[in-house]
Order: sequence, then structure tokens, then C-alpha cells
Amino acid sequence: MPQDWYVLHNTDHLVTPSLVVYPERISKNIATMIKMAGGPSSLRPHVKTYKMADIVNMQLDQGIDKFKCATIAEAELLAICKVKDVLLAMQPVGATIDRYVQLTKKYADTTFSTLVDNIGTIDGLQAAASKNGMQIHVWLDVNNGMNRTGIPPDSSAVKCYTAIAESPNLTAKGLHVYDGHFRNPDFQKRKTACDTAFEQVEQLKDDIIKLGMEVPDIVVGGSPTFPVHCKRKNVQKSPGTTLLWDQGYSDILPELDFECAAVLITRIVSKPAPNHFCLDLGHKSVAPEMPFPRVKFLNLESKSEQIKHSEEHLVVRSENSNQYNVGDLFYAIPYHICPTVARYDEVYVARNNQVEAVWKVAARSNKITI
Repeated sequence: MPQDWYVLHNTDHLVTPSLVVYPERISKNIATMIKMAGGPSSLRPHVKTYKMADIVNMQLDQGIDKFKCATIAEAELLAICKVKDVLLAMQPVGATIDRYVQLTKKYADTTFSTLVDNIGTIDGLQAAASKNGMQIHVWLDVNNGMNRTGIPPDSSAVKCYTAIAESPNLTAKGLHVYDGHFRNPDFQKRKTACDTAFEQVEQLKDDIIKLGMEVPDIVVGGSPTFPVHCKRKNVQKSPGTTLLWDQGYSDILPELDFECAAVLITRIVSKPAPNHFCLDLGHKSVAPEMPFPRVKFLNLESKSEQIKHSEEHLVVRSENSNQYNVGDLFYAIPYHICPTVARYDEVYVARNNQVEAVWKVAARSNKITI
């Protein structure tokens, strides 16, 4: 009989806990992303979920040529992969400004851009660009309700955009908007909230253009609002989790046709009490910031319950624990894949139920060379 897609053969040599990725599923997710966007040209996917050159290259092979990232290390990884257009979607402050300048100098074949949301950062980037005799491409980061970063789309945003446009060593690229707070499982309610918030961004664009400035592009959205923004023309869409997907988004975004493409493998290390067993899947191995459950087990009965989590251990209560032995292997999909990937230096790569390679999580750390 055919094996379940996630099951691996010859697992005795595999280290646990570990993360396994499935390229065929990743490829399908890339194709789904491109189809939803109406082609690759309007896509600017976020690299922060996977941080691996191999997955960047899979997207390049399917025609995606613009990417978004959160760290200098991720930006450098993209440049190493010879990506032509890279947006650092984390406002550079402090020492990061100098690192950003070094990055742009070292990888001259890549066009880099970054975000700002205040006059102070604009002045800092202008000073650095002037000192180094260079031009820095800048997007205005707009806060349309998430209240994490960005500037409200009002007169203060117009003032900031004007400051960018008037800075001799800065080039205004347009507006950046991340609306990750729209996560209603009801798609129509999510769409209505997203569209209403985006009206402010469109009005801001109109206000800027009326003053004689250009707004070349808008980079917008993440995975939850990706299907909404796919209906808009002349915007760049920047989903990230769509590449590997996870159980959290599978639960709250049921209309999206992405497949989970990363699975944790873990083993029972102890059976400390009746109806209990302990796995080697601690905080250091899976994102722990979510409430229980932290993972969805693929080969464990549904009546089990995750009850205790610490640095190296995950304790499960199960009425059928007598069916399992110390050393037994389990497969689990994390509820939050992005910080889970960041816990691993490398991942196993599986095709046809066999581990065939290892991929390096190259941008896991804060630094590659710069």
C-alpha cells in the first residue's frame, strides 16, 4: 500500500528532533502562489519563513525575481542567490544602517531597498548615503491598523514621503503595508476588513501624487490577506508562510489551497507515568509562543493531549500510551513554522518517502558575512 506522504523509510540514522521539508509540496505551493497572483511578476515573497537558498532558487526557477526579507543575513542570502531585487522590510536603525551600506556595496548586481517610517531614520539614511556617495532606495512603511511598525496614513505620512523625495541621496520607491492583523477565518469578513483598511493607503497615494510626487509601487500584505490583494492591480504581493505553510494557517485560512511542506520528527524519550510519554521536542525545537497544542501529530490518535513543554521536552497525555515505546518516531506539523525553522541549522530533504539530502538554513543567524 502507498505510504502517507510524510512517512520516511530507514529512520534509524535520523537525528531527532529535526525538521524535514518536502520539495514536491514546496513546488506546488510556489505554483499555487503564482496562479493566485496571475503570474510571477507581481510577487515579492518573504524569505523569513524558510531562510534557505534552495527554496529561493526553486522560486527563481519559476520566474519570481523580487523578494522581501527581515534581516541583513536574509538580504545577503538573497544576493548570494543572485536575486536582482531585494527589499529589507525592517527599518534599519543603529549599526544596521552601516551594515546595509556594506551590503549594497558588496553585492552591486542586486538592487536593494529598505523601509522608513520617521524623519529621524530618513535623515540617518541620507547622511549615510551622502557619506558613501551612493543612492538608497526607500519605501515608506505605512501602518493601516496593525500597530506594529509604520506611520499612520495621514499628513505625517505625506510629510515623511516628501522628506524622502526631497533627499538628494534617497529614491522614493513607494509604499509598504503589512496587514497581518486581518486573520478572520471567515474569508468575506477578512476581505471586508482588509479592503476598508487599504482605502486609507490608496487615499495616501492620491494625496502624495497630487503634490507632484510619484508613488511607483505599493508592496502589500502577508499570507492571510494574500488572496484579497491578489485581486488588486498594480500592487506587489508579499506572502511568506505560503512556501511551507503550517497548522495555524491551515486552521484559520481554510480557503487557501497550500500544503504543509515541513514536518518535525521526534521520538519518545521517556514514559514517566501511566498514560504519559515524553518527546524530545522542547522549546528549542518548535515555536513555543502559541498556546497548546504546539504541533499537530500526524501519526498519533486524536485523543492525546499536549500538557507540558520545557526546553528539551514535550509531555503528552494519552489513554493509549501503552501502545508506544521509548524510541518510537512521531511526525508533527508545527502551528507556527517561521520561528520553528529558525531553530535548525539544517533540514532533511525528503522525496518519495526517502531522505535524500540536507539543506542549510543559511540565514538562521543574524550574520552571514556582513
